[in-house]
Amino acid sequence: MTSGNGPVSRVATAINGFDQVALGGLPAGRCTLVTGTAGSGKTLFATEFLARGIQVHDEPGVFVTFEEPPADIRRNALSLGLTIAEWERAGKWAFVDASATSTEEGAIIGAYDFHALAARIGHAVHAIGAKRVSMDSLGTVFLRFPGQATVRQELLRVAESLESLGVTSVITTERETEYGSISRFGVEEFALNNVIVLRNNLVQERRRRTLEIVKLRGGPHRTGEWLFTIDPRDGIVIVPLAFLAPHEGAVVRDRVSTGLPDLDEMCGGGVYRDAMILLTGPTGVGKTLTALRFVAAGVEAGERCLLYTFDETRQQLNRNASGWGLDLSAMEATGLLQVVSEYPETSSLEDHFILVRRVVEEFRPARLVIDTLSALERIATPRALLDFFVALGAVLRPRAITALLTSLPADRTPSHTGLGIAARIDSLTDVSVLLRYVETAGRARRAIAVLQTRGSAHDHRIREVTVDSAGLRIGDPLHGVSSVLAGYGGPVFTADPHGAADGRAPAPRVDPDG
Repeated sequence: MTSGNGPVSRVATAINGFDQVALGGLPAGRCTLVTGTAGSGKTLFATEFLARGIQVHDEPGVFVTFEEPPADIRRNALSLGLTIAEWERAGKWAFVDASATSTEEGAIIGAYDFHALAARIGHAVHAIGAKRVSMDSLGTVFLRFPGQATVRQELLRVAESLESLGVTSVITTERETEYGSISRFGVEEFALNNVIVLRNNLVQERRRRTLEIVKLRGGPHRTGEWLFTIDPRDGIVIVPLAFLAPHEGAVVRDRVSTGLPDLDEMCGGGVYRDAMILLTGPTGVGKTLTALRFVAAGVEAGERCLLYTFDETRQQLNRNASGWGLDLSAMEATGLLQVVSEYPETSSLEDHFILVRRVVEEFRPARLVIDTLSALERIATPRALLDFFVALGAVLRPRAITALLTSLPADRTPSHTGLGIAARIDSLTDVSVLLRYVETAGRARRAIAVLQTRGSAHDHRIREVTVDSAGLRIGDPLHGVSSVLAGYGGPVFTADPHGAADGRAPAPRVDPDG
């Protein structure tokens, strides 16, 4: 299945998220080099290229293997739900097994008979009417050749042979380092028009897979490295752009309650149903309690709610909720609430995203809470966490899911990450709510401010918050305080003897102690 995109038509791979990065797929009728180190996902990419072609586009494919025997490939693919044996019986998949002629590195020096191999591939292509071919891994054969010039010449011969068959093909080869030379022999990327690099880099003691399109001649593509994971069910999933198709649905205009009537009033009568709400505040200020009230309001309205907690165990969350008169177990018994409690360190950021997306698709909640988003900073780089948020929005907005994300203030996160996630995503959210501590006359008080509600008027006043056994309540405007909004993160606010006395909050001013 091809789609026009510039002078060269494209073949949609249907690999999860890849076609969005490639802006349409791979150039039709051409060879694409996929190179990477061990464990980067080369063989899986080659396998999925054929499998998704069969599943999504009914395009038969031929798999040429130089290393693993077909039995191993069938078994490994089956763990991802790819039934190669069934496709073989249906005439949709064919193997060309060249693994028997492969040898250990350096064991044989001499020519390789590509003419005989080309004849076998051509026979398999014509026998099943193949539209796609994957070769894994051609680098094994190149070890037999004496120099770069011969490798380049033979690779060009292979590409010409495949393109003469009218198929779109993927050829995998190895590289020795994650960064540096793109390919092992240093010439492969120059011989082919299309080059993709897969990386499996170690970052902060965790493996982080990325995909980079180095070149796709004949059409545009997105540049840079794109985070991806290998999911047991979905295979390769490129996280940032996996679901970034333009959302052209009707604009949502109805509002829902946050669970706190006074906060609804401050937001102009509730929040839009598809809003993404960012609630920031230091530890203990009332973020989790606000999130629980948000969930309870959804259950009371007959809406399905999904609650993710990354900071507390399930038992701790239940105990804390019961202290405020909220029975999470009873809510779950109604079938309207699902609670997921995990520490960030249990999985990679990409795997957390896959799990969230899957539960959203299967449970179909109307509301989602993540408490706290900043906990994920312990396992991810700032860029990766921003990608996580963008991808999350692409999953939630088309489904009109109201999301409440809690976070520590921007200046209360670990220094090695630079700006915290709250600062990075603030401009991407629809509603920004700030909870802060206030110190007046030696007494610790709480304050709340609505900084932003897109498309709606909101209360600009800073109001007092109290937390007791009855829960969280929003009171009257605070007078005589300053630096409430300075930096969005400092935990202490000082009294301002010059504060307004007419019920309006004074304009913030710089406080030397704030």
